[in-house]
Amino acid sequence: MTMRKGANVPVAAANVRIEIGWRTGAGVPDVDASALLLTERGRVRSDADFVFYNQPRHPSQTVRHEGHRQGGPAGGAHVDALTVELTGVEPEIDRIVVAASADGGTFGQVPGLYISVTDAGPGGGQGTAGTEIARFEPADAGPETAFLLGELYRRQGAWKFRAVGQGYDTGLAGLATDFGISVDEPAADAGPSAAAAPPAPGGPAGPGAPPPPDMPAAPTLPDAPTLPGPPTLPGPPGTDPAPPPGPTPPPTPSPAAPQSSGPVRLSKVTLTKESPSVSLTKQGGTSGAMRVNLNWTTQIDQPKGLLGKFSRAMGALTGPDLDLCALYELSDGRKGVVQALGNSFGSLHQPPWIHLDGDDRTGAVETGENLTINLDHTAQLRRILIFVTIYEGARSFAGLHATVTLRPQHGAPVDFSLDECTVPSTVCALALITNDNGELMVRREARYLVPKQGVSPQRTVDQEYGWGMQWTPGRK
Repeated sequence: MTMRKGANVPVAAANVRIEIGWRTGAGVPDVDASALLLTERGRVRSDADFVFYNQPRHPSQTVRHEGHRQGGPAGGAHVDALTVELTGVEPEIDRIVVAASADGGTFGQVPGLYISVTDAGPGGGQGTAGTEIARFEPADAGPETAFLLGELYRRQGAWKFRAVGQGYDTGLAGLATDFGISVDEPAADAGPSAAAAPPAPGGPAGPGAPPPPDMPAAPTLPDAPTLPGPPTLPGPPGTDPAPPPGPTPPPTPSPAAPQSSGPVRLSKVTLTKESPSVSLTKQGGTSGAMRVNLNWTTQIDQPKGLLGKFSRAMGALTGPDLDLCALYELSDGRKGVVQALGNSFGSLHQPPWIHLDGDDRTGAVETGENLTINLDHTAQLRRILIFVTIYEGARSFAGLHATVTLRPQHGAPVDFSLDECTVPSTVCALALITNDNGELMVRREARYLVPKQGVSPQRTVDQEYGWGMQWTPGRK
């Protein structure tokens, strides 16, 4: 049932998933979800109480930003999601407000905007997993560039959700500042460059039975690196009185409050088909570590018959085994691959300056799979192709909803979503990083490839992008 503005409902679930959804189309700006954890004074304790695309996890691990994906069980063509473990939220947190910001436009240009709260399952709650608890569809959006859509709040030891629907014409920065967040606005434009992308190599090959995956004849040996480390407005009236407005000056963080390393940066770069490339050099992202993350949810196709029933049952518990990989070419001509096969996890502190953090074989790791690239050695890197393969547990990427994020230690993060897969693909080229005469460029690939019969996913990527490596069959 859709709520009216100002209404509230009890939340019996221990864990909830919050989706902000909208319909995409020409001229529709991107929408980003965020959450602020507030004390009873209506303010954050520190900048760490702000969870959004550049700060996706609260230090308590109870509030997480999951990222964008197409589709969603609550409807809508595109969603951005948050998860909240209500039973673990720190006692001093009185409210969690959920906001949305429009990137490149106003909410008057965003059709079908809604917020949906669903029961996320185990944790001691009294609800049923997947049940929609609340849904609010604001109908009065106009020139606002940020929207406070709703809030989770405590009442007499229990949680409730209120539909708020208050707009801001000062964007995410203005909204966050009102709640006590220190925002570091960049001086330069962080938009994606319009650099011309070289033509992609040939199209996908014909379908065939997937062969055993490959590893290079001379894999890179693993190395275990050390990673680098105005006052709040009350909500509209409902069954419960709105929380009191906060004081104008932000409170001094208590010793127990999470500490932030400095003002938060709101800048980001989203790559699209129309603007597929960006210069990391112009963004200042040419030193330190850059984390490359693939995060996904999926309803990937399974085999039919008895095997299919067994696979689906196991998939409900484990999910498919997706492997994040990278082909690399160094400036001295050496080539190789970083992948879980053959324990070719790479190294951050010696060639190839790339390290695979681990292998999530079940799909249960909430942060997905991650690669880290040492940008202090940009001069030694000629090109890197990030790709993902299905190792086992699924026949294609159909049903995959994934977001790729490149997060340099310095400069704006770069992200993009994968399109829906419409071919029987077991390997997808995600992003190509190139050193073009000293300028580090990132290009969105998002290309689903279909291996020929008898050709492994790794060889397929190699052939499509002309890497020219020798491969031998490999297993984990």
